[in-house]
Parts: sequence; C-alpha cells; structure tokens
Amino acid sequence: MSEWKAKRFWKEARVVEAEQGFSVELDGRGVKTPAKRALVVPTQAMAQAIAAEWDAQEGEINPNQMPVTRSANAAIDKVAIQHAEVAQMLADYADSDLLCYRAESPVELVARQAEAWDPLLDWADETLGARLTPVAGVMHQPQSPKALDIMAKQAHGMDNFTLTAFHDLVSLSGSFIIGLAALHDMQETRDLWLLSRVDEQWQEELWGPDEEARALAARKENEFLHAKTFHNLARL
Repeated sequence: MSEWKAKRFWKEARVVEAEQGFSVELDGRGVKTPAKRALVVPTQAMAQAIAAEWDAQEGEINPNQMPVTRSANAAIDKVAIQHAEVAQMLADYADSDLLCYRAESPVELVARQAEAWDPLLDWADETLGARLTPVAGVMHQPQSPKALDIMAKQAHGMDNFTLTAFHDLVSLSGSFIIGLAALHDMQETRDLWLLSRVDEQWQEELWGPDEEARALAARKENEFLHAKTFHNLARL
C-alpha cells in the first residue's frame, strides 16, 4: 500500500496579523504546526517567507521545500516547550568547542588552525568577556567556569526563534563561538562555515576529495546558511 501524502487544497496563502505576531492563512484557515499549535511567528517578513513556501507547493506537499516553515514549527513545537534544556545543551558545546581543540602536528595545520580560529576566540573575549583557551590534542580539558557561565547566559537569554536558529548554527559547526559569531554578523555566514571546516579541508588537500563527504558537507552548509537566514527573518 502506498503511503498517503497531503496534497494542495488551497488557492491562496496570505499573511495576517495575529496576537503576538503574524500568521499564515490558507483560504482563510490558519496554518497549524505538526503538534496542532497555531503557527504564529514574530515578524511579517518571516510570515511572508512561509506563505511563499506554501504558495510554491504544487500537487503533493513537500516539507523539504519549506525550510522556513519547518524551522518555525521547530521553534513552536520543540524549543518553546523545552527552552531551558535546549539552551543548556548548546551552552555545553562551549566546554568542548571545536575552536579549542588543536592539532599537535604537522606545523602547517597547527598554523592554519591558529590563523582561522584565534580571531574568533579573541572576538568572544573582547565582545563577551569570555575567554576560551585552546589546547593541543583531543582530550577534554575544562574551560573557565566564568567563561562558561557567560556563554550559558547568552544561550538562555535567547527567544525561541533565535534559539532555534542558534541550535543549527552550533550543532552543524561544532562551535558555540562560531554560532554566536554568525548571530552577531562577525563575518559573512559562509566564511564562518568555512572556518568550521579547516580540518576537513586539510584532509581533502592531503588525501583528495571524497564525493560522499563533499555531498554531506554541502547539505550541512545549506542548513547552516538557512539557519542564519531564519534568524534574520526573525529580526526584520
């Protein structure tokens, strides 16, 4: 038996004002999240992006073509319900941040990591007063409790939509600081993504490209860029 798939049943998707934000209606019927909650987003720009995704659907509805809708659903159905847990999970990344674990050799890779990552550690120190210390090797070494407390307060202070974007920025890059730098427009988003790929780029130069790994990296890059776009939409 073939799996049933939802099909387009509406003629028009439009943005309407709602309590605490904006929502999208399909022929006058409000869009719901998968958990049957009202899909209400903080800005008109985000609602317009969601409406455009629904309007672009033809025939069977394809959620994979609706990234803003999916992120908004996550913010409402998941992050809003367990905000503290998500924030702390992301804060924990700071204690084992990608930027802090450096190669012991060869000297060329050591230098490349320092050139790419030290400015980000300096930025976090100068901007937040939170200094994370790099170490050689892969064994975990705890960071300063003061720095970790500052990082945790950053995550816990985010609204649901910002935290949703931040979740993907951090989990995809492996770095709390890179995720925070993306939110603060410290560098271009794609440049920050490339900074998270220093080790992988080194391996590719050494051993040659792996097409499967490249395809996976491209998918993750698109998701990273989308997370920043989603954050921007929540601010417009």
